[in-house]
Amino acid sequence: MGPGPVNADPRVQRAMSADLLGQYDPAMTDYMNEVMELYRQIFVTKNHWTFLIDGTSRSAIEAALVSMVEKGDKVLVPVFGRFGHLLTEISERVGATVIPIHKDWGEIFTEEEIASALDQHKPSILAICQGDTSTTMNQPLDYVGRLCRERGVISYVDATASLVGNPLPVDEYQIDICTVGLQKCLGGPSGSAPVTMTDEVADRIKRRWHVEKGIEPEGFKPGAGSRIQSNYFDLAMIMAYWSPDRLNHHTEATSMLYCARECARCVIEEGLQNCLDRHSLASKAMVAGLKALGLDLYGNQDFKMTNVTGVYIPEGVISEAVRHDMLHDFGVEIGTSFGPLHGKIWRIGAMGYNARKDAILRTLSSLTSVLKMHGVKLPDEDAALAALEVYRSA
Repeated sequence: MGPGPVNADPRVQRAMSADLLGQYDPAMTDYMNEVMELYRQIFVTKNHWTFLIDGTSRSAIEAALVSMVEKGDKVLVPVFGRFGHLLTEISERVGATVIPIHKDWGEIFTEEEIASALDQHKPSILAICQGDTSTTMNQPLDYVGRLCRERGVISYVDATASLVGNPLPVDEYQIDICTVGLQKCLGGPSGSAPVTMTDEVADRIKRRWHVEKGIEPEGFKPGAGSRIQSNYFDLAMIMAYWSPDRLNHHTEATSMLYCARECARCVIEEGLQNCLDRHSLASKAMVAGLKALGLDLYGNQDFKMTNVTGVYIPEGVISEAVRHDMLHDFGVEIGTSFGPLHGKIWRIGAMGYNARKDAILRTLSSLTSVLKMHGVKLPDEDAALAALEVYRSA
């Protein structure tokens, strides 16, 4: 019950145990095509180029940036937590001129601040997180794509920790490229990273297409742009692999393909809006329980992620001792935090398969018991009953 990864849905675990297929077996390529269509529904997009990167969510972040950014490109990164710093670092590593703008952790950027930064710095790419689990904040994006398109800027969104737990209709928000992971609200393990992009972004990347020696199609002419600096994360070559040509790039991770497929199927069968509502209700229940314990919530609550809640560690309590006892005595894991928030807040998740009433009640009951064990004087109100009342009212 931390900020992710969380327990995978049992359906997803079963799907991963299926027999492997060869990468050119017709059943395998049918699965690949099906996964593309399923994730169009997850991203709420009509983008043809919607597929998987074999690797953790960070692999898709790096693939997107290394494939889009050429040396000297100007990249604007709004930073409001650890993962904005990550976008900054990866962009710098691929030779971009990076312009980070900063908000205090626990806050988000306003529309006016984003517009002003775009006008002042005139980047070619804006790279931004939606939900940054380090701060538990959810950056509004409904205006970001529009602001970028009005100025001819590509919008890239890292929605690793937020997709299907917080609204992100990619086409409606006019997002140009978006990457996610499975291990948060999608209810799977880390190891496969969905990506979607517009045809315009795909064309920009294809300008840099250089096929590795030994597999060039007859008559192949490389793109006019610079060669993408990574072989494994070369989206131009990966798109060729996911295209009808099936031009070999790497051996597809079959078990993770099954896994990603089942994650999407679970959400679609539940209904995307129902999934979003389930996460929202879980968040309200968790917040009610934590408040009943007399704990102070961290950050701007108007912009909190539904799937993770930051809470200040009570004064005089040893954070890691509480987390140790919850895990070893009650079998419940909650998270610490990073950087300036390390040792100041716990991050308690309720996402994916674990955004369930029983999991939330167990977490709150366990936390209550452990805080009492550590000498914290708690209010008389029962945390689990406060959360249960939220569910019953709903």
